[in-house]
This record gives sequence, C-alpha cells and structure tokens, in this order.
Amino acid sequence: MTTAPAAGSELHRTDEARRGFSLRQYLICLSGVVWREGLRFLHQRERFVSALVRPLVWLLIFAAGFRSVLGVSIIPPYDTYVLYEEYITPGLMAMIQLFNGMQSSLSMVYDREMGNMRILLVSPLPRWFILVSKLMAGTAVSVIQVYAYLLIAWLWGIEPPKLGYLTVLPALVLSGMMLGALGMLLSSMIKQLENFAGVMNFVIFPMFFASSALYPLWRVQETSPILYVVCQLNPFTYAVELVRFALYCQVDWKSLGVVLGCTAVFLAGALIAYDPSKGLIGRRGPA
Repeated sequence: MTTAPAAGSELHRTDEARRGFSLRQYLICLSGVVWREGLRFLHQRERFVSALVRPLVWLLIFAAGFRSVLGVSIIPPYDTYVLYEEYITPGLMAMIQLFNGMQSSLSMVYDREMGNMRILLVSPLPRWFILVSKLMAGTAVSVIQVYAYLLIAWLWGIEPPKLGYLTVLPALVLSGMMLGALGMLLSSMIKQLENFAGVMNFVIFPMFFASSALYPLWRVQETSPILYVVCQLNPFTYAVELVRFALYCQVDWKSLGVVLGCTAVFLAGALIAYDPSKGLIGRRGPA
C-alpha cells in the first residue's frame, strides 16, 4: 500500500531535478552555507583575534622600526611621500584574506575527515554551486575581518580617502575570492589534516614575502632581479596592488585582469578536483 506513493514521490523529485532548481532554492542553499560559516566564525573567537594580531604586529611594531629604513618614494597611487605604515596597510589587508583563505580550506579538510563534507556534497543541488557558496561565505568573513583591521588602523592614524573605504570593497571581494579559491584547490590535494600546517607555511609565507606587501617592487629590483621576477609571477602581488589602488579610489587594470584570471583558474581547478568523476576527491572515496 505504501510502495506506490513512495515511488510516485521519487518520480516527482526526479522530475524536479530534471527541470532544475528555482532561484528560491538556490538562495536557500546559499544562505544556509553562509549562515553555517558565520556561526563557525562567531564560535571561533580566537580565529578573529589571530586574524587581527598578525597584521597589527607589523603595523604597530615592525613599521615603527622600519620607518626610517624603508621610506617610500612617490609612486602610484600615492601623490606624495607616505609613511611606511601607510604603505604596508593594503598588503596587511590582503594578508588577512590570505590567511582566511587558508583557514577556510583547513575547515574543508576537517569537514572531509569528520564526514561533514559528505552532507554538503550529496546535496541534490549542483556541486559547483555548493562550492561557490562556500567560497562566497569565506570571502564575506574575510571582508569583515579586513574592515575591523581598517578601524584599528584608523585609530592608529592611517587615514585613506573616506571614499576609499567604499571603493575598496569590490577589490576585497575579488582578492578574497581568488585567495579562497586557491585555498579550496589546496584542500582538495591534502589527504590528512596533519599535513595541512606544512602546506600552509609552504604557500602563505612565500606568497606574502615575495610580493609588494611590505616593500615596493622597485626596491626589490635594485637588490635582487631574480626575486623581482618571482614577485612579478606571484598572484598575491596583484591582489595587494588591486587593493592598494582601490583604497585610493583608483583602478589598476593589470592587477584586475590578473586577479580575475587567477580566480577563474583556481576555481575551475577546485571544481574539477571536487568532481567525483574527474577530480581527486572521487578517487579517495565518498568523502
């Protein structure tokens, strides 16, 4: 007696899947993933504190010592000489997003080991949309952290143009998406949670130090042409410059193009890696 209704409901769900999902269903999925990431962020207060401690150490301690040694000349987007702490502020903003992207990928590795990832990946919604929703949620968290840092920097005397607080938002979203997609791609390659710390150090610190976050590239070119080439090939350099120009109400078109291109490449690689029929996740089992 109960077999026919069950079969009918199964056919009804199959017909719905063939027709595709409505916009409301996609929005419910997106809001659920964002809400979950937001709750995790609220419950992990030490994550928020640690995200601010790292850039504040550079701003409040290292910048004071390097101010007289690493003076910055008049270079775009600056119209005059700037203090060292003002120069490194965009780089520290991107640094927050870099660490957040790696933290988000760490949570994906943890969820995969604990089995929570299976709940998301077996959803009837397209897997690419679930992963993109996860990426957008991580980017939103990183943007909140960056604005919290900008508030502390303003109290310290770092005052970009008032309009810059608004014009930098699209740059933060794009750079956060790029770095989050990179972290997602790395999470697909890491089999165990214990291996992630080494991978983070291997990726984060070379990307951060071999960029324009702490010193202008013309100084690097004067002292080490090889390192200058490495900095030019580093996608994080263009994320920093995109944020730097946007903070001063300008657009660096080269950096914008590189960030968009790298985002597309990293995200495509992550989507392929998380496809059980093509990527690395499918070769390791249902998780």
